Amino acid sequence: MLQAQASAVSAIEIVRSDDHFVGRFVAMACPCEVLIETLDEAQARRIADIAAQCAWRIERKFSRYRTDNIVHRINTANGAPVAVDDETAKLLDFAETLTRLSAGRFDITSGVLRRAWTFDGGDHIPSQSTIDALLRQVGWDQVRWSRPRFQMQPQMQIDLGGIGKEYAVDAATGLIESEFGDISCLVNFGGDVAVRHPRKDRAAWRVGIEAAAAPGSALGLVALRQGGLATSGDSRRFVLVNGRRYSHILDARTGWPVPDAPRSVTVAAGTCTQAGSLSTLAMLQGANARPFLESQRVQFWLQ
Repeated sequence: MLQAQASAVSAIEIVRSDDHFVGRFVAMACPCEVLIETLDEAQARRIADIAAQCAWRIERKFSRYRTDNIVHRINTANGAPVAVDDETAKLLDFAETLTRLSAGRFDITSGVLRRAWTFDGGDHIPSQSTIDALLRQVGWDQVRWSRPRFQMQPQMQIDLGGIGKEYAVDAATGLIESEFGDISCLVNFGGDVAVRHPRKDRAAWRVGIEAAAAPGSALGLVALRQGGLATSGDSRRFVLVNGRRYSHILDARTGWPVPDAPRSVTVAAGTCTQAGSLSTLAMLQGANARPFLESQRVQFWLQ
């Protein structure tokens, strides 16, 4: 494991692009980049390293695929309470808030449903009996959460993947700002983006919104001077059966993909965490995604 991490740490690419540097690396199973408005290569390398180290730390701590972190301890506690640190507590508080705001559609205990669904572009649909059996292990109402102790019923699991990447983006931008002040950087972890400060002369970074019907191509460009941008959609993770596309975004109450949801929802908000939360909650609203977002008074794009 240490050898693998050492290899990952060394895999930060720095390239010059006109009037800025770009740092690239891989974290949380997605390509990541940091656009840095500086001509000082050493400074750019330091900033890219801050972002990468932050992303790798959060991945190590909260990935459900590891056996040496707090998520694994919670998921293997077999009904016993687990004391968590302050950072984990804040994420659990946030997850609880999203569950309440979504009337139970969003629920971090729904990760067990991945045993039934594999969103790899294939055509497998699980049986209702399989989903019903797993739903007995889903539900925030079966959780006991009182800081710092978190307790679930045996066999239940949590999955912080629905909020972790956006959290990592905001954490990285905060660390960069704390060391380098108002230098303008765009942090992009797999399409989830944040900017703390505009470029020189109030110029904006240009961020593309991916076309849901043609992944890899841009539907349009957004001028981002400050704030966060995040997208939820089914362009890469889906099941396709008889011409019907099933999104990977599941309603935790039913165990099924949300019917009549947009192909893609992109939201601009004050932070990446806010943007990501609203885009996910909008997808969970299905056909009511547009009126939901209009009520939030944010800029958004539906596809």
